[in-house]
Amino acid sequence: MRLKILSIGKMKKGPEGELLERYVGRANKAGRQLGIQEIAVGAWAESRAGTAVQRKTEEAVQLLGNLRPGAVLIALDENGSDITSEAIARLIETSLADGVPEICLAIGGPDGHGGELLERADMTWRFGRATWPHQLVRIMAAEQLYRAITILCGHPYHRE
Repeated sequence: MRLKILSIGKMKKGPEGELLERYVGRANKAGRQLGIQEIAVGAWAESRAGTAVQRKTEEAVQLLGNLRPGAVLIALDENGSDITSEAIARLIETSLADGVPEICLAIGGPDGHGGELLERADMTWRFGRATWPHQLVRIMAAEQLYRAITILCGHPYHRE
């Protein structure tokens, strides 16, 4: 199984990108013992279309075009449900057991997700009620995947 973070907007060089790479690297190393083949990050440029609806539609096409058949799609959205680290770990564990090929966390552009993506999403989550910059959401998503993997491995990184 693969875990993916798919996002609109490019990550800039600097400490944010380094932190993202650190969590993805840690998750890749720890995930191998669970049978996770890869934790990957994909990013696409924001649409330059004239209206928010057009931009969200174009961006949804980009994100949806990068899903494998049978993938679990989770839209990260301000209107989503709050999720715990333990619940993320359980989703990964169940997906591994069920032979799910990949779990994708999708981060939309500044205007949010297009309707097509939200309709396709199996779940919609948020990282609390606050609004977060998209670059930080990528880091938070990578950290939560790493944390979930360490929970499943029995590593002491996560404390209750």
